Amino acid sequence: MGQLTREQIKINKVKTSKIDSIDFNNLAFGQVFSDHMLTCDYIDGKWQLPQIEPFAPISLMPSAKIFHYGQSIFEGMKAYKDSNNDIFLFRPLDNVKRLNISAKRLAIPEIPEDYFMEGLKALLNIEKDWIPTKEGSSLYIRPFTFATGEGFHASPADNYKFIIACAPSGSYFAGKVKVLIEEKYSRSANGGVGFAKAGGNYAGQFYPTQLAKDKGYQQVIWTDDTTHEYIEEAGAMNVFVRINDTLLTSPVSDRILDGVTRKSILELAKAEGIKTEVRKIKVSELVEAAKNGSLKEIFGAGTAAVISPISGFGFRDQDFDLPEIKDTFGEKLKNKIVAIQTNKIEDPFGWRIKV
Repeated sequence: MGQLTREQIKINKVKTSKIDSIDFNNLAFGQVFSDHMLTCDYIDGKWQLPQIEPFAPISLMPSAKIFHYGQSIFEGMKAYKDSNNDIFLFRPLDNVKRLNISAKRLAIPEIPEDYFMEGLKALLNIEKDWIPTKEGSSLYIRPFTFATGEGFHASPADNYKFIIACAPSGSYFAGKVKVLIEEKYSRSANGGVGFAKAGGNYAGQFYPTQLAKDKGYQQVIWTDDTTHEYIEEAGAMNVFVRINDTLLTSPVSDRILDGVTRKSILELAKAEGIKTEVRKIKVSELVEAAKNGSLKEIFGAGTAAVISPISGFGFRDQDFDLPEIKDTFGEKLKNKIVAIQTNKIEDPFGWRIKV
């Protein structure tokens, strides 16, 4: 297979754009979708040429295996514009790599890197006017692959569809959140698919999260599946804890997603002289730090929110509030990452890629 060129991508544009009907000053997250999407089908044992077409419903047979055996994976990315209207992506090759790690675990054919990158760049060039410029906004990008092959037999499908869709979006979270440390339900298990961005991982989170919401919390902190002694993730994000002046996060594993934002925070923190430790964090250590005042910050980290501060947590019918402090690590690191993403400061790490 030769390297895909932009000219090989078939483009079918909408007759009339809906962009003029969109209020770009009041964008919810992931609720408004741009005019076009990239699609690519896996048929007869190979990926066909990608094409760009109007964002529209897709037709599937009721026997499509996605409905029965859950072969579905996805990624989350963003595109940004700077003051010159140049378009940038943030560490996109990490997303390609992780999508294919997820694909392999779920027995889905891997998408060629050039199909992903050239297809995405072609799509962004068409949808450039959909990239918001308001502070805190961006074009959220959702690449995903799912089984379209048919049959009720419990086996991998023979056909698949890869899509990239875009949603101009405002901030993901507003304000701080309170979380409940989960001791009964597990997000994932050793040997499972917790490290993959598989749709089922998130479906399994919704019920325990709703139980937490019923108790007055906004999210849960997931603990390990065996002992529930160690914290692992915060909702759908990686979790960071600051004890005194040390920033801690759990090591990636079968159960924990290798987050692009997580990796960026660790690299940036070291460059900023912030002491970091990647190690298991006991729930008892978190509780003790909250009691003795050494617990300064907890925050979630992910593409959508970048960094989401946590104002307190609940554990065994007891609530612990975090102190209100100025110049938090979370705020400092988020501001730096966003400034790199939006081409406001130099990028010494080589993370920012111009489209």
